[in-house]
This record gives sequence, C-alpha cells and structure tokens, in this order.
Amino acid sequence: MKQRALTLVLALACAAVACAPTLDWRELRPEGSGLLALFPCKPAGHARQLALAGVAVEMRLYACTAGGATYAVGFADIGQPQWVERALAELWAAAARNIDSNGSHAVVPLRIQGMTPNPQAGRQAFAGRLADGRRVEEQVAVFARGTLVFQATMVGAQLDIDAIETFFGALRLPT
Repeated sequence: MKQRALTLVLALACAAVACAPTLDWRELRPEGSGLLALFPCKPAGHARQLALAGVAVEMRLYACTAGGATYAVGFADIGQPQWVERALAELWAAAARNIDSNGSHAVVPLRIQGMTPNPQAGRQAFAGRLADGRRVEEQVAVFARGTLVFQATMVGAQLDIDAIETFFGALRLPT
C-alpha cells in the first residue's frame, strides 16, 4: 500500500511539473529607461562599459533564458542626439557579429509606443552560429527615445513565433 501511495505521489508530482508553463511572462521596468518589457522568466541585470557611436557609455542589460531561448533588453544613454542613428547602426552590427551571422532578412518597421522616430529603428532576423558552432536564430529590435538607445534580442536554436510576438509586441515607452 505504501508503495502504491508513493508511486501515486511521484506520478502527481511529475504531472504537475509537466503542466508548469515554460514561459512565465512578467513585466520589467528597468530603472532609468522608462521602458516596459515582458520577459518569460526572471531576468538578471548587468552593466558594462563599452564604446557606442565613439562614446564611452554604460550599457545596462537584462536577460534570462526560458523555453530554449535567451531574451534580453539593453539600453544606454549616448548623451547627444546626433549620435543616436550611428549608435543604432552599431547595435545592429553587434547583434549580427555576436552570432557570426551569415546574413539577415530585411529590416521590418518597428512601432513601439513612445519611441523617437529614427531611420535605423526596426526589427530584423538573423541566422548564425554561436562560438561553440551551434546554429541559432536571432530576432533583434533597435530603437531610441531621445538619447537613450535600446536593443531587444531573442536568441535560440529555434524561436517560437508566439513568444517572438509577445516579447517584441509588449515593448512600451512612456508617451
């Protein structure tokens, strides 16, 4: 009898884990950005110094991994409006370089509530390989609000269309 009860408890525990959602969407409002983003997992925050548009800036990055994909949002204040377009172009180049991309699809126009219009803003898909040789897909959006530049990214072996639309479709800036 004890054996059956233990088996039943283990079966129920396994069923509960199997029913747990892979993507547990939650809001994130990174301090200092004004951005509202949805992540399917709890993102960790990091900051690093880098050169963007020829200017030393602090890039803040929030990222997590769920359902076989990594989700990330990064932003930096480049300080001068005339550097925004160049900074966005450099974010595109960095995204492609990070996965050793062999090309991309056309840039899809991007409409994020509250963004500042810019010819370099948009969303693009890349295919490439990680440093260990694994094939990956990447979706990237770059946009700006004033002198804040943003990059939102999803990377994984095969990206889920619904997750792509949820992640990028939820991005908002104050109006």
